[in-house]
This record gives sequence, structure tokens and C-alpha cells, in this order.
Amino acid sequence: MTVHQISIFVENKYGKLCEILALLAGEQIRIIAATVADTSEYGILRLIVSDPQRAYRILKAHNVGANLTDVLAIAAPPSAGSFVQTLSAFTRSGLSVEYMYCFSLNGKSILILRTNSLEAALEVVRHQHLEYLSEACLMDL
Repeated sequence: MTVHQISIFVENKYGKLCEILALLAGEQIRIIAATVADTSEYGILRLIVSDPQRAYRILKAHNVGANLTDVLAIAAPPSAGSFVQTLSAFTRSGLSVEYMYCFSLNGKSILILRTNSLEAALEVVRHQHLEYLSEACLMDL
């Protein structure tokens, strides 16, 4: 029910982001979703990829600081207000969203999110009958 996300610590130096993306491309790893958050010294590149375990091993073999994290991938209708309706279910349950990012593909809006409690978030998904996407489903998009 969760999806593996790779978080990569990237120095804020010219060309570093491109180096990491080229490394994955050279290994035929497809990027499904990506976001970058930055500070003055480094950025955090968060990726959903076609083969997260292999991507993680490749990054580590090249001395790239990376972590694997479980996140939720929730499908929402591609209409105004659908994200707020989805997030409201978590808010009503007392959960904080640590971060989120989204993308649209094949008529679906996909929300990737991490909350302060994965177990409680999974309960919200079940009780609210939210449509979640497995890693296999994301790879098929």
C-alpha cells in the first residue's frame, strides 16, 4: 500500500542535479515523479522511480547520499478541490502532512505524501476509501 521514494541529498553546486539524473538514466531507471526542496547549502531531491531498490543501490555505489522512504500515492479526480478533499481526511484525523507533491497522468491526479504517522495514515486511507496506488500501478502509468 506504500510506495518507495528515494530522497537524495544534493549539493547546491552547478551540475550536481544533472549528474544524479544522468546516473539513473544511464542505468535505464525511469523517473515517474520528482520534487526538489532546497536550502542554501544543499537540496533534497525526492524521486519516485521505476526500480527504487536498484536505483538506491546504484546511488550508494556512487557515494550519493540517499535514503529510501515509504510514502503514500493517492489518486484524486482531476478537478478543482480534489486535493483539499483528500488532505482534509488526514487533517480531520489529526495527522500532519510533512510534505507532498503531485502530478497528473492519464486523467488522474496523483498525490504523493508523507505524514507524521504512516500507520495512522494507512487507516485513514482504508476508512475513507481513498484510492491509493501501489508501486506496481505507478510503474504502469
